[in-house]
Amino acid sequence: HEDLANQIGNDIITASGKTLLGADNKAGIAAIMTATQFLVENKNIKHGEIKILFTPDEEIGRGTSKVDMAKLGANFGYTVDGESLGTIENETFSANAMKISVLGISQHPGFAKNRMESAIKIAGEIISHLPKNQFSPESTEGMQGFVHPVEISGNVEKAHINFIIRDFTEKGLDHLQKMLMEITHKVLINFPNSKADFEITEQYRNMKVVIDEYPQVVEYAAEAMKRIGLNPMCRSIRGGTDGSRLSFMGLPCPNIFAGEHAFHSKQEWVSLQDMHKAMQTIVGICEIWEEKA
Repeated sequence: HEDLANQIGNDIITASGKTLLGADNKAGIAAIMTATQFLVENKNIKHGEIKILFTPDEEIGRGTSKVDMAKLGANFGYTVDGESLGTIENETFSANAMKISVLGISQHPGFAKNRMESAIKIAGEIISHLPKNQFSPESTEGMQGFVHPVEISGNVEKAHINFIIRDFTEKGLDHLQKMLMEITHKVLINFPNSKADFEITEQYRNMKVVIDEYPQVVEYAAEAMKRIGLNPMCRSIRGGTDGSRLSFMGLPCPNIFAGEHAFHSKQEWVSLQDMHKAMQTIVGICEIWEEKA
């Protein structure tokens, strides 16, 4: 693969600026398929049985809902959906969704004094009471969790706010959920005839709980990166991957880099040389599992 590396140089792929690039996760697909082609064309490389799994709808937490684990027939796996060169992610957020449904009191606006309690305004007050400098995506980093309103809809009589809730621990999730409920109840004090319902949905859990039981899965990825001159970095990701769900379905599955940057924005970009290193890492992982068998 050195000839390919020389051809690649330092090329950067970006979108036009008007839409998403889709490097998340086309870059991972490209690395996986190029590694597959390389293994097929170089039959002298020893490796065990390899299964390739593509999952849709990862961004909404449904990417693994139809996976038949018995048909897949794998013992360990890797998602190729990470950011910086040389990173291995063995820990993710635990994630819940919360839907707050506000039931207000509707009246004709010409006769609404002391009668109307607008669900739209109640929902707006709930949003405005969220902490400004903590517990939000804009103000957190590292191992800090957050609550994030992602959608609001409704009318005077009924309104809905959809939140995503993220933290690395169950205790942290519980704290943030209680905070949202307390804020809602506090707002409703001024609207005595209105009420709110809460619907909490589990999305995924921190995969570190599972992966720590199988340290070789991370160790082999790190060794593959060292062999191609990288300095592997094991870290937590402030997000989730399908590896989170797959780990709890019986397939310990850390995430390795694909070279993607500025996810979910129109500024997303990826470098060909990082994608090439991701491909080399995949090949190396396959070789190392065979060596250790």
